Amino acid sequence: MATMKVRLEYGKNGLEVELPDKNVVGVLRLQEAVRAADAAEAVRTAIQTPIGARPLTELAQGKTDACIVVCDVTRPVPNPIVLSEVLDALELGGVASNKVKVLIATGTHRPNDEKELRNMLGDRVMAECEIINHFCTDTDDMVHLGVSPNGVPIWLNRHYVHADLKITAGMIEPHFMAGFAGGRKMVMPGVAALETIQAWHSPQFLEDPLATNGVIEDNPVHVEATWIANQCRPDFIVDVALDNEKKIAKVFAGDMEQAWETGVRYVQGLTQAEIQGPIDICVTTCGGHPLDLTYYQTVKGMVGPLPIVRPGGAIIVASECSEGIGNHHFRDALFRVGDIRTWLERAISGEWERVADQWQIEELAKAVRNHCVYVVASGISQEELAQLHVRPAPTVEAAVEECMRDFGPESRICVIPKGPYVLPVLKSVSSSDS
Repeated sequence: MATMKVRLEYGKNGLEVELPDKNVVGVLRLQEAVRAADAAEAVRTAIQTPIGARPLTELAQGKTDACIVVCDVTRPVPNPIVLSEVLDALELGGVASNKVKVLIATGTHRPNDEKELRNMLGDRVMAECEIINHFCTDTDDMVHLGVSPNGVPIWLNRHYVHADLKITAGMIEPHFMAGFAGGRKMVMPGVAALETIQAWHSPQFLEDPLATNGVIEDNPVHVEATWIANQCRPDFIVDVALDNEKKIAKVFAGDMEQAWETGVRYVQGLTQAEIQGPIDICVTTCGGHPLDLTYYQTVKGMVGPLPIVRPGGAIIVASECSEGIGNHHFRDALFRVGDIRTWLERAISGEWERVADQWQIEELAKAVRNHCVYVVASGISQEELAQLHVRPAPTVEAAVEECMRDFGPESRICVIPKGPYVLPVLKSVSSSDS
């Protein structure tokens, strides 16, 4: 049988797989973004000519200090470039770097260690600014800002809330619950308390069919995050869009909503990829390093292809998971689930156990309730994978072979090498939901 080779994003080095050529009906990729000729200049220009806001240097005038919220290690934001330009703009406005706190928006993720921080932020930021990891369970670091109309208690990090000038620096990419990352998500859930995130990531919001990849209009997860972020709105945001090599293509700076929405329209044009008709087997990934560090993040790769895979079809995810399953809250909760379909029914009815990262199990349940999900992960043993509500596979090829035995020799296969960074849609229902 003739085969075709496809390179998947997997860990830092990628993974080349061989698939039956006649069965592959499409390889869905990102559109080629034009890389900024000078990344620093692109950031500088965006900061000086923002969307819906005054230039950052003007906003800094008269301020005594600033807090810059940045993504954690799971997002490949080129912070050394972005933050250097932000610090220069602040200094021109009268806020020195030693008056700047850089707050890592971990949400419920683990804190980032010193080596990771240095790689993420660069030497200048590490030397000149105070670096703080957000801990969602540290109640002493939280400020209560009321309760949302939907009943979500609002607790945000005090370093952000009390800062004289509030800035966020992130990236815009598809997000499997909130439509797209960046913007308001840097605040909510980036620097929110566990209690706040638990209420926001509950079935009340997640079970809405619009709480999904690439959708922001009427998406309750997006709407709620925006409402909460507006209770302590950043004065200025800097969000980047990256090309296929994770280099800066465009920069969107200024107002939290106007600048971000402009960026979303751009990113959606790059990330949406069409395919004809539902497929039988999707070979995909979790986008490679750093997103595929854990099984927790790998769930994003599982739910991404759901719009294009037929009910009863298969999703094969290659994700290195070099750090294993994830934090102990998620791991312990996952092992206690039992039958995941029964668990999902109970969660929807309100009988769910509120622990950190419980919502990721709900997303996992969405993937496996109507599909067969295989996972190829060198960082997790086959025996342990078998306990994680998916089918373990030693290789992508082995998983494909097993699927074709089940579905027949005419099975239609689609490949998404960059996983959740791509928005797969069926041609018949393609739309621009933003």
